[in-house]
Amino acid sequence: MRKLFHFTVLALVSLGLMNQPIQAKEKPQPTKTTQPSVELAILLDTSGSMQGLINQARSQLWKIVNELATAKQNGQVPVMKVALYEYGKSSLPASEGYMRQIMPLTENLDQLSEELFALKTNGGEEYCGHVIQAATNGLKWSDSDKSLKLIFIAGNEPFTQGKVDFKVACPAAIKKGITINTIFCGPEQTGIQTGWKEGALLADGSFLSINHGVQVVTPKTPYDRKLSELSRSINKTYLFYGSQKAKNESSASQLSADGLAGQSSPASSADRAAFKGSGRYRVKADLIDAIAGKKVKLQELKQEELPAELKKLTKKEQTAYIEKKQKERKAIQLQIQELTKKRNKFIADEMKKQQNQKKETTFDTAVIKALKSQAVKKNFQFQSE
Repeated sequence: MRKLFHFTVLALVSLGLMNQPIQAKEKPQPTKTTQPSVELAILLDTSGSMQGLINQARSQLWKIVNELATAKQNGQVPVMKVALYEYGKSSLPASEGYMRQIMPLTENLDQLSEELFALKTNGGEEYCGHVIQAATNGLKWSDSDKSLKLIFIAGNEPFTQGKVDFKVACPAAIKKGITINTIFCGPEQTGIQTGWKEGALLADGSFLSINHGVQVVTPKTPYDRKLSELSRSINKTYLFYGSQKAKNESSASQLSADGLAGQSSPASSADRAAFKGSGRYRVKADLIDAIAGKKVKLQELKQEELPAELKKLTKKEQTAYIEKKQKERKAIQLQIQELTKKRNKFIADEMKKQQNQKKETTFDTAVIKALKSQAVKKNFQFQSE
């Protein structure tokens, strides 16, 4: 009798569960913010023929974000976040449309740079509609109408591939205030014929074609070496807090991104230094920025969570040490800003000498051109303009 009772109860419970509605996978909730923001999702084709595109993105990341760093909206400095997806590689899951999210929208550009350098290419299927839909629905975009929300998708295969129709995915994005910009790697007419221009037009975006096979060459300047030195010096003003793992990861990521930029080119290293000097550079687990942003209170941190430099100090000495490092950082930032102005002028003068030479459109110039034209619609101004 007891066994029968247990069986009956289990059956009723099971039946009740079966009649419950199936819970859909929870979608990321929009980020609520009063501060303006600039949010970019970069979607890169990593199929076999796209190594040149990846190299351009790696070497020009810091140049792109330096342009963003000068943006203001009605005098306010926006929050700046970048996300990264790859698509079109055969080693990616077919069930996911041969795509994956590498980084969500983040201010941690050190890690994003590391991920860019870790990308590898091989053959596959390029489903543009699928990856656009994934980025539209899978990222925590700002819910503010003042925010600039952009997707940049780059590749060279027909825009029509895959089960998700781009004619559905692109209008769905713009309904959420997300503009789609398409960058075709190849001749402009081929991009138009294969749907890349139509995709951009359906989401109020820009269509651009680039030569992904050329190496971006920025003139060397007398200021590059000093900027790299200052980039290393400013690292010493960062105080990492939290778990030992978090401290180690943040420090290692900063050094790794420095090394990768230097490995790419002297110009990339100088561009990275310029970004560090802009005041917009953020490092995960930096105590100085966390306190300034009211994300943490010094007195609430446990002893083991403190940076090593603070552990043997009194609370008063800790506060004084933090203020000292903050002043050191500001002083180095000002030095970097001054040298960056001189470097930019030197490069501009050198480029004028080459103005009669044919200029190839590359990934960085395409992104910056589209970004600036669309930022105006959201009342953003750039210091360089």
